[in-house]
Amino acid sequence: MTADASDRDRPFSGPRSGRAQAAEDPAQAVVLEAYSLYKRYSKLVAVDNVSFTVRRREIVGLLGPNGAGKTTTLNMVLGVLAPTSGTVRIAGIDVGKRRSQALAHTNFAAVYAALPGNLTVSQNLRFFGLIYGIRGLTSRIESLLEQFDLRHLRDTKCGVLSSGEQTRVALAKAVINRPPLLLLDEPTASLDPSAAQFARGTIRELAREHDCGILWTSHNMYEVEEVCDRVLFVSRGRILLEGDPKKLPEEHGSHSLEDLFIRLAREPLAASAAHEDNT
Repeated sequence: MTADASDRDRPFSGPRSGRAQAAEDPAQAVVLEAYSLYKRYSKLVAVDNVSFTVRRREIVGLLGPNGAGKTTTLNMVLGVLAPTSGTVRIAGIDVGKRRSQALAHTNFAAVYAALPGNLTVSQNLRFFGLIYGIRGLTSRIESLLEQFDLRHLRDTKCGVLSSGEQTRVALAKAVINRPPLLLLDEPTASLDPSAAQFARGTIRELAREHDCGILWTSHNMYEVEEVCDRVLFVSRGRILLEGDPKKLPEEHGSHSLEDLFIRLAREPLAASAAHEDNT
């Protein structure tokens, strides 16, 4: 949840170390820590004191209406945007102070972040593998082509692939460095049911079998409930609610996760409108 006023004055302790760290199951270790993230553009507050963690083998859904601050939060995690205040650590490394080292432990895929269309599937994987300095790159590419059912497309330019095929290539690229943290911004948007099912299954496999922590944004509440272990509801830059997506609706008097999503998205807007009417 968002930190209260007392939390803002408490120093960020960072990842546990020593005996406490040794006693923790490495497969469940925290791979992403966001603490009191705040982003302001002139008079607009896009992200307002947001704090959360992601552990290995955990899929966390970052949910909210358009303009809620989800993509801004992801961009701050990636170091694309500098927070006005707050701290992001990936695998214990401060993104603000050691961005290159931190980003070596993560990767990213989004429907709007298309791979170079003039390069073939295998060329794209080689290009990004070289950026990450992957050892045994040829073997790694062959493994990914097999894992994501891309062997028959290896020499096809990405620009002519279908949406589902492009998503598979994007996911292959996103795990080429075996990242402990994977950031996915609406990876299944615009996919047909079969392609979306393949993507969801692959993402679950990455988390469970490859010890990967995943932060995922989506507007599809069905897939969120199916895939995510925990969700964070964001609206107007703040985390309003978090918990198990299968239990939250009943706990908060809603018939479904979608009903709860709609209610939470509307409530702060209604409260803001009422405040403006009274001023």
